Amino acid sequence: MPSSPDFCLDGYEAVNDRVAERFWQHIDIESTELTVLAEHHSDDRRHSYYVLHNGAVTWGIPGEPQLVALHLQRDVEERTFRLQHERLPLPAMVQSWLIARGCPKEAIGLRPDVSTDAADEATKALEDRLASDGNRFALVTSYTDDDPDREQTTVLLAAIDERAPLRFRVLLEEVDTDTWTHTLREGRFATFQEATAWWEAHWSGEDVPLPTAPPATRQIAPAAIPSVSTPRSGPTR
Repeated sequence: MPSSPDFCLDGYEAVNDRVAERFWQHIDIESTELTVLAEHHSDDRRHSYYVLHNGAVTWGIPGEPQLVALHLQRDVEERTFRLQHERLPLPAMVQSWLIARGCPKEAIGLRPDVSTDAADEATKALEDRLASDGNRFALVTSYTDDDPDREQTTVLLAAIDERAPLRFRVLLEEVDTDTWTHTLREGRFATFQEATAWWEAHWSGEDVPLPTAPPATRQIAPAAIPSVSTPRSGPTR
């Protein structure tokens, strides 16, 4: 059964009014619509990490990310808390965000009763790579389509290192609601224009395959986040 979140904050107060407002506005106000897909709590209870699905998003702006990454930090002596959060389109991206903030990778796997299974080994391998090194990429835009007849999510990423070959990546997750499984595939593009051309063709109904290439063997050093833009309202259909 779906699990509503227990944020384990009984007896705690936000460290200041700004944190209290952020928690209420971004988390608490829609807590009845949040489903816990994964969670981990440190042994000392100072840190909690959540992968959440926000069911209320489906009634908002079409295509917006439906997943929430949440990191709660508690001061157990002062009985106060802080939070970090981010809305992201794919579970592996949420996991990567949480891992980068101290969550053990092996502790934040999705619960099988509230998530689809990976349909093949290629999906598992790509999700594992995204969870491990997803912080080497910046999210440019995404579009989540939860229509049962075409349930899929597309994501456009840009390598943080502007010198990276095939810098732009498109991720395509497709859900099979009959088998309760999903596939995830990656396409690699040298330019922003090539990536968005594929994006527009895909969402206009063309059967365009994602271009693939072997993963880069060198590590990408962090640099300035790329200044690229694309409409956040999603594709034109």
